[in-house]
Amino acid sequence: MKHSYMYIAVSGFRLWILIVAIALIFGFTACARKNPYIIELMPAPDVYIDKSVDPFAEIDLNVKTPYHGMLYATDRKPNPEPEKPFYLNNRGFVLRLGVAKVEMGEGQYTMEEARRISLLKNRADNYPLKVTAVEETGILDRSFSIFTREMMPADPKAAERRFAELINAKLAISKKKDVYIYVHGYKVVFSNPVLVATELWHYLAYDGVFIAFAWPSTPETLAYTADLETTVLSAYNLRKLLEFLAEDTKAERIHILGYSAGTRVVLNTLSQLSFIHKNDDKAEIRRRCHIGRIILVGSDYDRQLFGALLAEGILKIPETMTIYMSHKDKALNISRWLFRRDRLGQTDKLALNSIVAQYLNNTPQLILIDVSDAEGSAEGNGHAYFRNSPWVSSDILMSLMYDLDPNERGLVTTSERRIWTFPNDYIERLKTALMTANPNLFKWN
Repeated sequence: MKHSYMYIAVSGFRLWILIVAIALIFGFTACARKNPYIIELMPAPDVYIDKSVDPFAEIDLNVKTPYHGMLYATDRKPNPEPEKPFYLNNRGFVLRLGVAKVEMGEGQYTMEEARRISLLKNRADNYPLKVTAVEETGILDRSFSIFTREMMPADPKAAERRFAELINAKLAISKKKDVYIYVHGYKVVFSNPVLVATELWHYLAYDGVFIAFAWPSTPETLAYTADLETTVLSAYNLRKLLEFLAEDTKAERIHILGYSAGTRVVLNTLSQLSFIHKNDDKAEIRRRCHIGRIILVGSDYDRQLFGALLAEGILKIPETMTIYMSHKDKALNISRWLFRRDRLGQTDKLALNSIVAQYLNNTPQLILIDVSDAEGSAEGNGHAYFRNSPWVSSDILMSLMYDLDPNERGLVTTSERRIWTFPNDYIERLKTALMTANPNLFKWN
């Protein structure tokens, strides 16, 4: 009996050490900084370097937009004090909608100056982004439940109408009538997803509508396991947001970029939708849901559990699902050590048996991309490569902007492995593809 107690104590201590380890290594990402409310603008995607491709070539930087800032949806609890951080790191249970005002650079930059600085390969100075204010439109009506109905205002649909008006007004002046949603990882404050969404939208030349989905992750060292439970709860509110966008706005397609633990929110949401629509065919699901491209980056999700989702028909919901993976992702290595399960965003132990290979060959809407050889993919702890790697950011943004398949973007694969990789001349291949997709991009020199 004495040895049993000792074993339990040692096991508990070991578990605590593992949790601390994963918290620390995830904390080494760009999310962990001295000032959590500011981020430095990500490196310019390499496809834009050398000034041969200009994402702003076809837009008028002086066009008046229906709102200035980043649209957001958050189920965080609002801060009762009229000061930063605007929203707390606690669960708020309902989904709040609004616009966050974002300042790019030190001082006031014109849009033309922001364009020029953001496209530089090597910036002489830091270019910080920060949220300066938020303007909440209200609570999404369909996120109320029997447990939160006391919060319901006199006109419960007013917030939805106002948010839909902002979205539709922006779509009306956009080339693509698409909505993009960014779902962040763990251990960040409200400002982080707003700022990351802002820089991604900037490199999409502000076309369409971007929304930052800020679920209540907790920026504390030991918050990892608590955040994983929260992802399940927040999936409910993300589903409500998607249903609202599909039913009450003029969005033709809704694309989602999920990162790290945020991919749990995305996959749980899609799982809910697949269950709701289990008796509908793909055409009916597309008509009702409008889900376009799902992109999962550094996914901290059980690989076998993902297989179960595939078996249950999760791929009926989106047009495509792209999973970016790496064997240089140290954060996922620790996560695998903790859970004793391979993570979806890893490649080092991904053995494709004949059944899996055949499934991938017969399922073109599921796309696996190994970023291990992409330039900059191992920066930091190799986890935030969608921002740190100018190749990976180029690939993600061009897939969203032009609906190019992996082979059309210059990625390569083999018939045996069915996992796409980055060749040494990837950027040249991508530019050749863009020349065909949109020659107008190349008119600025």
